[in-house]
Amino acid sequence: MINLNLKYITENLIDTFLEAGDLAKKISQQGVKITLKSDKSPVTDGDLAVDQILTNKIKSLTRNIPIVSEETVNLNIKKEDKTFWLIDPIDGTKEYIKKKDEYTLNAALILDLQPVIGVVYAPAKKRLFFSYGKNLAFEINNGKKLILNCKKINTNEIIGLENSGTTPDEILEIYKKYKVSKKLKISSSLKFCILASGEADIYAAKARAFEWDIAAGHAILEHAGGAVTTHDEKKFSYGKESYKNLPILAKRRFDLDK
Repeated sequence: MINLNLKYITENLIDTFLEAGDLAKKISQQGVKITLKSDKSPVTDGDLAVDQILTNKIKSLTRNIPIVSEETVNLNIKKEDKTFWLIDPIDGTKEYIKKKDEYTLNAALILDLQPVIGVVYAPAKKRLFFSYGKNLAFEINNGKKLILNCKKINTNEIIGLENSGTTPDEILEIYKKYKVSKKLKISSSLKFCILASGEADIYAAKARAFEWDIAAGHAILEHAGGAVTTHDEKKFSYGKESYKNLPILAKRRFDLDK
């Protein structure tokens, strides 16, 4: 087991995320430059600039831990490595290009295949979420630090979160099982943070995207008291082949159906 000061590392990332978020907003305001990756998905100069800022800071804090970033994926990480960083410099690139406000900056430290640090920043909303252990999840909202504990804000209904586009029947069945009475479409890893803050109750998705899209949000939600599992409620771990995600079920609390 690697001995790391998780609090020190996390707190030393906050200013870097704020700086990177300011730069992302500035680039957006000036007009982003877009290129297509090999999989035909878009990448902007904002993605690349944020990636460089986050990567440089993380390297300075944990020099010997590999970094896996969406924009510079290091496929040379040895299979036996169980400790590494996952970075998604801008999750929700399409929303970022359209100048919408739900895109996020993300970094997660994976230790023994589990997320132990999570930082998610939504710069256009001025909401920064971070965590580094059980009951150690927080939000900085317009400069005010708040504790995240998954405490429900709206007690009258069960709120489910959906990705943009048409929701598959399989996901609708899950929401029916948990008696979801209201659905909101939220882009990016912000969904996990909305659950951690108690603003919604459940998010389910089929296997889609990659581990760097969800790892930071996973850490924050779990550390705040929520649960992240597969659809059959098995433990969700990281470092899978090609960093592909399994079907995911994220809940404000594990016993949501009770």
